[in-house]
Amino acid sequence: MNGKAIGLGGVFLKFKDPAKMNSWYSEVLGLTTNDYGVLFSFNSENSKTALLQLGTFPSDSDYFGRNEQQVMLNFRVDNLDLMLIRLKSLNVEILDEMETYEYGKFIHISDPEGNRIELWEPIDAAFSNEPTTEMQ
Repeated sequence: MNGKAIGLGGVFLKFKDPAKMNSWYSEVLGLTTNDYGVLFSFNSENSKTALLQLGTFPSDSDYFGRNEQQVMLNFRVDNLDLMLIRLKSLNVEILDEMETYEYGKFIHISDPEGNRIELWEPIDAAFSNEPTTEMQ
């Protein structure tokens, strides 16, 4: 574990009506939705099942930081504690404190243009009962 990004963990989009969009993704594209959008599962390099979330957020959500930011990327990280040491050494703007949940650790940073990015050290086993859409 090096404290680096190891893949995309999610793409979060703002919508006027997230519930309607979840229904659309389900009905039109045949995707399995959850409370947060669509959860995709796939096999990672080490043959473990990994997850990617297409997140549907309300258009007035402040979770992305600035109102004008309509999309936020979430990157899977192999070790968030080590990543934080590296980020600080590179003078990356860290926007909040690390939060820990049963499904992983999270922190938000800002890229050089002020876009909020979410970093996630996942505990994929916490999603074992979640409905997912398989990626081929």
